Amino acid sequence: MKSLALAPALLGLALALASCTPTSAAPGSTSDDARPVTAAAKLPLVVVHKNASCGCCNDWIEHVRAAGFRVQVRNEVNLNPIKERVGVPLGKGSCHTAEVDGYFVEGHVPAADIKRLLAERPAARGLVLPGMPIGSPGMESPDGRSQPYTVELVGFDGGTSAFSRH
Repeated sequence: MKSLALAPALLGLALALASCTPTSAAPGSTSDDARPVTAAAKLPLVVVHKNASCGCCNDWIEHVRAAGFRVQVRNEVNLNPIKERVGVPLGKGSCHTAEVDGYFVEGHVPAADIKRLLAERPAARGLVLPGMPIGSPGMESPDGRSQPYTVELVGFDGGTSAFSRH
């Protein structure tokens, strides 16, 4: 009986301790998500390189955060050197480039595809969603319109193959 009486107190203590999870800011960031990371959502940090004035990039960042990722934003004047460094193939670019756990993510790739990439860990450089398809995360249309799009997996040789279709 005594253990049942202690249960509410122990639950309260556990909840209080869980709410004290510290967050850490990565050095050199221009913006960082200050929300604590829960035990269920220990996803890796996503570093997003973008132009400071890009609104659709900010909308995509919010989509990724809502999916449980911590995000660090780095506003850049010229994204081309970053795209070249990580291996985005010519003609497959978009408005922002992200790096997450050894992979790159180019463009408005859905967070579910990023989670799948991290779970499956294919031998590849990353994912691309060329252009800015209407209806992709961050490119939602007020009237609900969307166009079909394909997220591609980029191999180490720069070749691509379909990863998911939306």
